[in-house]
Amino acid sequence: MQISELLTPVYDAAWLPWAVQYFFLIGISATTALTAAFSAFGREGSSARRLLPAAVAVLLVSATAAPVSLLADLHQPGRFWHFYTQLTLWSWMWLGALLLPAFVGLALLFSAAWWWGRVGVLRATAVLLALSALSILVYTGAEVMVLRSRPLWHTVFLPVNFALTAWLGALGAMFLMGRWLPGGMRALPVDMLRRLSVTAVVMMALGAGAWALLGLLGLDPSFDAALRLFAQFPIWRISLAGAVITAFCIIALLQRPARTLAEPLPSAALALTMLAAAWIFRWVVFMSVQGVPKYGAGLYLYDMPWGSDGLLGMVGVLGLCVALVAAVTWALELFPARKPGTASA
Repeated sequence: MQISELLTPVYDAAWLPWAVQYFFLIGISATTALTAAFSAFGREGSSARRLLPAAVAVLLVSATAAPVSLLADLHQPGRFWHFYTQLTLWSWMWLGALLLPAFVGLALLFSAAWWWGRVGVLRATAVLLALSALSILVYTGAEVMVLRSRPLWHTVFLPVNFALTAWLGALGAMFLMGRWLPGGMRALPVDMLRRLSVTAVVMMALGAGAWALLGLLGLDPSFDAALRLFAQFPIWRISLAGAVITAFCIIALLQRPARTLAEPLPSAALALTMLAAAWIFRWVVFMSVQGVPKYGAGLYLYDMPWGSDGLLGMVGVLGLCVALVAAVTWALELFPARKPGTASA
């Protein structure tokens, strides 16, 4: 009789923390773009039009910071040009290399049209921006969903959950950004933001219910894979409990009237909770799922790097976002957006 000891090899993670930052920021950017495009067709003085300053500010920050995270995730920023020199029509990442610059360009054009007060250009750009934002949501979800080797990723509900949690984070970012814009929280349509946030939470609940139902019917293997993780590993049960608690916290905060949510502390608590929920969801999807072995028992151990590939990189992206928020809000204080009447539409 012989005993063979099998050792687990050490290898680099396929998705680094940079990917979490990129998917977090690009998701917020795309869903903010959809919200802003819708708001551009509101009447002058309506809640939708009053939401535009916060939406444009969040769009500018996230659309600028997201590509920086993507280039960092490529390990060597110079590698991006390979996407343009090698035709790879079947690759979602290759398609994303074409879709992302178009989206960023349209986001900047939309923001400029709003600042100049050119309503006609704003609305024409809004249609193109909305289509581009939808393409970003499809490509970012599909490039993870196509991996058949991991059932937790290979489900149509992954792109849906990416989009809905990103929208929740985008609305939270608008709650947070509003306090630093001209007029402060008084100028922000808090009641509209509250209604949109409730809609996002309800849609997430419906999506989770549909995922569970299809899983119980045997039509979605990712649900069975998730059930096994919850049953076998306490850390995954803790993650589930944390998600439920976070959801109830968001629901409880959204039950407060709009005038209360307009106050600094409740609005900040709600905004940070919504942003944290969107970010943690992506961390679990990318980093925690990679710790689940494709074959065998147990979980792989992941050590967070302290350098630019890990903690330092995440802090750097946060610092970049803070700097962009400061720059955008400072610029709007010095050069306020023009009213539609002061520029030809």
